[in-house]
Amino acid sequence: MKNPSKYLNNEMEYLRRVLNTEKWSSTSGTWCQELERSFAEKFECKYAVAMNSGTATLHAALEALGVGPGDEVISPALTVIMDTTATFHANAIPVYADIDPLTFNIDPDDIERKITNKTKAIIAVSLYDLPCEMDRIMNISKKYNIPVIEDNAQCFMSRYKGRLAGTFGDICSWSFESSKHMSCGEGGIITTNDELFAMRARKVAGHGYKNLRAKDGQIKLNQSIYQDPNYKRHDEIGWNYRLSEISAAVAMAQLENLEEKVENRIKVAEMFIEAIDGCEYLRAQHSPAGVDNSYFTLASLYDGQEKIGVSWQDFRKKYIEFGGDGFYGAWSVPYLEPVMTEKKFIKRYPEIYEGLDYPKGLCPVAESIQPRIMQLKTNYRDLNLAKQKAESLKKTLEFYKEQK
Repeated sequence: MKNPSKYLNNEMEYLRRVLNTEKWSSTSGTWCQELERSFAEKFECKYAVAMNSGTATLHAALEALGVGPGDEVISPALTVIMDTTATFHANAIPVYADIDPLTFNIDPDDIERKITNKTKAIIAVSLYDLPCEMDRIMNISKKYNIPVIEDNAQCFMSRYKGRLAGTFGDICSWSFESSKHMSCGEGGIITTNDELFAMRARKVAGHGYKNLRAKDGQIKLNQSIYQDPNYKRHDEIGWNYRLSEISAAVAMAQLENLEEKVENRIKVAEMFIEAIDGCEYLRAQHSPAGVDNSYFTLASLYDGQEKIGVSWQDFRKKYIEFGGDGFYGAWSVPYLEPVMTEKKFIKRYPEIYEGLDYPKGLCPVAESIQPRIMQLKTNYRDLNLAKQKAESLKKTLEFYKEQK
């Protein structure tokens, strides 16, 4: 049984419309504007700025907040390396906070321990679609006057105490990469209620064009002005992080039935949660009271090596043997990746990075949990197929139960 395509809404119709207009850039088209307006409305904020990746949005968010050379940015020790590399893009210094052993999210107590007079931003990652402890994080933000970027690359429509995740921090960064709840292959968007932050982010993403505004990415509408040889275009340093009209059209179609996609993932996760219920060596990521999880994936902690003598890798092989299609391991703790251990980042800005050191043991909870995480897939569009995979997991658990 094949997993159906996720692009079965209005994607083809919207692509046809874009191609027929021959306006394929956000500088003159309207699809990016419509995506930004609709996304901002959906996530209850004033401004949204579409970009070509979730990494671009992180970098633009840091630049919009004024983070610069030598500033420190705190991010969790269990997340993708892009929170680190975006910090390097801003010529800032990554600082790692450890995680909560039950939720796998950033530990607010360790955030506070890691704050110095150089700390200029906190990146709070809602990991696997589970919102962070945003009340505590925002209290820390207010106490030390440090802005917060919510990294919601994996987190769509989850709620924290009844409020949508992504509406707490100063800026929120989202990803439309192919594995996400809504996708256009590659892409991303930031949301904020601050007009200045939105305008700065748009200029970072759009070559620093002087006439870019918080709600307007179009710069080539009046050709008589734009094509004049005396026209001056740029008043800021910027990059080209713009989202194309083609990608925006696909993302727009995806946004239209986002709730359906989210609900489907929740149903799939519930099947797997039922399958592992009562298992002493496989525990699902803990969702605290008042916190909803929309399950980008069902992250579970595997203790089978210790408790039944079966390695992570051998358990995965057996699951596939019984009809499963595998699951994912967690990314390495960022500071233990070769780019960090071999200090290849130093050449980017030696005056700032020469003395940086990120030794093993820096964040012991994250280092202990990372190799034991199993990410069970939730992106099955056919619930019958998902049920088969949950049954395969049950068979795997029963097999090892009988071996004891």
